Amino acid sequence: MKKSKLILSILFLFLSVFSFAQQGPPTKQKLKITGKVVEKNSNQPLEYATLTFKNPKNPKALSGGITNSKGEFEIEVFPGVYDITIEFISFKPTEIKQKNIQESGSLGLIQLEEDASQLNEVVIRTEKTTVEIKLDKKVYNVGKDLIVKGGTVSDVLDNIPSVSVDGEGIVSLRGNDNIRILIDGKPSNAINIAEALKQIPADAIDKVEVITNPSARYDAEGGGGILNIVLKKGKNQGLNGTFIGTIGHPENYGANLNLNYKTKDLNFFTTVGYNDRSNPGNGLTNTQYYNSDGSTKDYINETRDLQRTGKSLNSNFGFDWDITPTTSWTNSINYRKNDGKNTDTVLYDYYDANYLYLFNSSRTNNEKTQSDNFEYNSNFVQKFKKDGHKLSIDGSFSKNNDLNDGLIQDEALSSPIIAETQETYTDQSQTRNLIQADYVLPTGEGSQFEAGYKGDFSNLTNDYQVSDIENGIPVRNDTLSNTLEYIEKVNAVYAQYGFKKSKFSYLLGLRFENSNIDVNQLATSEFNNKKYNNFFPSVFITYEISDKSNLALNYSKRITRPRGRFMNPFINYSSKINIFSGNPNLDPSMTDKFDFGFLKIWDKLTFNTSMYFENTTDVFTFVRLETGLFEGTVPVILSTPINLADEQKLGFDFTLNYTPFKWWKINGNLNLFYVKTNGDYTYTDYTGKEVYENFDSNSTSWFARINSRVTLPYKIDWQTNMNYMGPQSNSQGKTLGVFGVNLGFSKDIFKDKASLALNVNDLFNSRIRKVDSYIPNVMSSYGEMQFRQRQINLSFTYRFNKQKTDKDKQPKKGQGEGESEFPG
Repeated sequence: MKKSKLILSILFLFLSVFSFAQQGPPTKQKLKITGKVVEKNSNQPLEYATLTFKNPKNPKALSGGITNSKGEFEIEVFPGVYDITIEFISFKPTEIKQKNIQESGSLGLIQLEEDASQLNEVVIRTEKTTVEIKLDKKVYNVGKDLIVKGGTVSDVLDNIPSVSVDGEGIVSLRGNDNIRILIDGKPSNAINIAEALKQIPADAIDKVEVITNPSARYDAEGGGGILNIVLKKGKNQGLNGTFIGTIGHPENYGANLNLNYKTKDLNFFTTVGYNDRSNPGNGLTNTQYYNSDGSTKDYINETRDLQRTGKSLNSNFGFDWDITPTTSWTNSINYRKNDGKNTDTVLYDYYDANYLYLFNSSRTNNEKTQSDNFEYNSNFVQKFKKDGHKLSIDGSFSKNNDLNDGLIQDEALSSPIIAETQETYTDQSQTRNLIQADYVLPTGEGSQFEAGYKGDFSNLTNDYQVSDIENGIPVRNDTLSNTLEYIEKVNAVYAQYGFKKSKFSYLLGLRFENSNIDVNQLATSEFNNKKYNNFFPSVFITYEISDKSNLALNYSKRITRPRGRFMNPFINYSSKINIFSGNPNLDPSMTDKFDFGFLKIWDKLTFNTSMYFENTTDVFTFVRLETGLFEGTVPVILSTPINLADEQKLGFDFTLNYTPFKWWKINGNLNLFYVKTNGDYTYTDYTGKEVYENFDSNSTSWFARINSRVTLPYKIDWQTNMNYMGPQSNSQGKTLGVFGVNLGFSKDIFKDKASLALNVNDLFNSRIRKVDSYIPNVMSSYGEMQFRQRQINLSFTYRFNKQKTDKDKQPKKGQGEGESEFPG
């Protein structure tokens, strides 16, 4: 910032000398003009706002200056009449015309308004966190969220309204986990997205875009909607950045450095983060087995202990280049690496029909994991003379490789079961190439046409091997080993037109996708090709009741394609009696989504609610089946996904933001939904008998979150987050409710250049997934799983050449899939 001040000082000195040469020697003494520039909504001072004094008859700058860290300025001018312009990037400029200055004095308090008034877009600003509500999405700028300090992307998502993350890292939107997750507007190249989100530090995130009902511009993938995670990229002039260090319990050590250097035409940015984490967990499954007449056969109780450690590196480097005033080019390289060790120990206790103890055994699964992700992104933008008229071209090329070595050891202990040892090896590699072009053409006041193409080409190979250890020598088990090849080619074109008429805003779009998918089982020489073409219309209509209130009606069609684990038919062999197998014959599910929303803003309260309805065909549903295999006398149960007939979901989503006092802010979210599933399933069991099952079910569930933020004496910030996921039933069981509380505290130090933050994730250690399952006349079970125990983190943040109130001072160069060009 010192360099920036020096450059600006030299510039204004040059202007002063130039004006002196133009006007001749002054005959009057200079006058001092003072004042203060602030943001209109919050009265936050705006540092580095510029003031320019011009001659109304000769529009050349005669004098000027910039504001200091308090938003104050002091500028010397000669007596005269001036047109004065006050500017700050991303804010509307303010002009004072024909100002007659004959003596020293003050211009008073000058308020600048953020430039966000395009069509029907509404911006709600509360302290450092903003919510932007547009026609087709909501944008949550992460801001100063104490709860997620020292955490990961998963922690950030779990604090976004309508979004929840379970213990396994599975992300849901409005209770639906069939969602598309994007990073910087592009699909993640990670094979296991849940694990990938745990590797990216929360401090690297700028904002999250929640798109419950995506327009035609976006990929049609994701029946539940889209979440776009936008990573930070500094844009302040000169060299600036942020360093964040974290320590925690259970073991959590992390460091994250964000650097940015900006000149007139170039902007270099880089982020490097390293974490060393330990995530202990635990679980249990108590199962009662039945005879064919329904009487109890025996019991088996499983007690599980999980010890997981991981070391991850997350880095990116890139630059923005303004080639000309209308042409820009952005390039970035991202690299993520993770090395982990997982130990899963299960103790089995066996009981007879009268629940008398018989014997026990154990199974230990030791895994070593390694993941490498490399991605190159390029974005080219050409703007034309007309404001908003532009062409953008994106390319993304990635390579991902996951290795997993496992050693499974069964110990007999006091049981008659034979001890066994097996080795597992998984080598997954994926390449993904994306090419995208988007063209935007304004067609009149408040209207524009947009069209584009996207090609998404991926190739995933999963080599899974199981070896039995015989006399100390591994022997490949061909029954359990397989190599799966998944090749996906999706070509898409879209067009959409947005316009505003009176108080109505419309966005009408149509997307066409051509899908060509190969699912090849190389070990058994089974090849399966699926081709389908689909149209995906979208309609968005908003009625502006007032500048602080609107109604919105939206419709879109979505698709959910089965991938990876869902498609691999070979068994996941980590458990002896509960195993999983994918289904290569799965078809994609299709969803029609309707959403009717209402937004109202008062001085201290913002209310946003919507009623939504989703109709999905060929729903993915997990069924539990007998395999005919036994572990001792205990039947081995297989879980596998199938397509069922259809599912209807009706829900209400409420979000409230309330500021009762300047020092207290509250926001809450409630999602209440009803799900009805209709479907019949007929299969042939292991005895050759045809079995018919009816999977009709209905369930009502809800999710609630409340977040409170209080400023205590001595400027200590205190944040509390409480959430509850209600119980939900299905045709083969029930998931019980889960309650959790998170706390966070923060204190600014070193004249606001640094901060200390303490947070506690899952204060009561209560985030435990609880499930009741049953198969008539076969078994019933109760299970608990806690993948992550209570976490306590202490973080230190230091900002250099960057103030705590710094805002992004220019829009992103790139558009990407996550940036809608038609404002709301």
